[in-house]
Amino acid sequence: MHYFTGIDIGSTAIKIAIISEETELIAQKVVPTGAKFNENAMNAYTTLVEESNLELSKSRYVISTGYGRRLYKSADQTVSEITANAIGAAVVSKGHSIRTIINIGGQDSKIIQINQQGFVQNFIMNDKCAAGTGRFLEMASRNLEVDIDQMGEWHRLSRDKDLTVNSTCAVFAESEIISLLAEGKKKEDIIAGIHISIAKRIARLAGRTTVQDDVLFDGGTAYNCGLIDALEEEFMRDFIIPESPQITTAIGAAHMALEIFLKSESYPSDSLQMHPEKHHHLKD
Repeated sequence: MHYFTGIDIGSTAIKIAIISEETELIAQKVVPTGAKFNENAMNAYTTLVEESNLELSKSRYVISTGYGRRLYKSADQTVSEITANAIGAAVVSKGHSIRTIINIGGQDSKIIQINQQGFVQNFIMNDKCAAGTGRFLEMASRNLEVDIDQMGEWHRLSRDKDLTVNSTCAVFAESEIISLLAEGKKKEDIIAGIHISIAKRIARLAGRTTVQDDVLFDGGTAYNCGLIDALEEEFMRDFIIPESPQITTAIGAAHMALEIFLKSESYPSDSLQMHPEKHHHLKD
């Protein structure tokens, strides 16, 4: 079986999706990015191939995307994460016609507009400040001594949704959180306030474009049910949440890899492996 791979190298996590010729998602993996982008991505990819009982020789095309896409030297091609995210959203949306994507990543947040034909029409990105990103939530989790994976459940325990974290800078917000704890505010109320603050910040970002239904919310933060609640209330509409929201962009890149390969004149010759010289060292 031939397979096709998308590797999304973000600022905090490397996401890998492998699909078959029939577009079935056959393997996925998420690992921390770390400092060695290329080495960590290669190790994650080869480990996933081995864990999935695949053969590296059956890899036909690899596309890298994301913040560190150009640092992954073994890719057959690199693509913008905006395009890969849009294609991935169409794949994982299960029949919905996605017109807007809200993606909150480790260090940036994006609003992507999709036209009726399924192409990217416009996008807005905030990558200048950590507030409203996964890093912001990690900081809050650390200061509140609450597991980041449990923040959504803590949010739903809150009975005071009027407490907001007003600081728009992550550094000042950290001091504000510490002050709120010193004042005796409950952790669940502070967490709800953080999620509401992020939702309002994303809404302000979205105010520079037009948000149309259907709206898909992805990125690692889309696992946080409290943040979903805050966003849906702020935008006054339901969001579509993929089953595995963190790998949407990697899935899109994998589908692009399959499409590009299918268009090549060499397909479907079993004797050809695209750019094998780029991948042989991954066996080491």
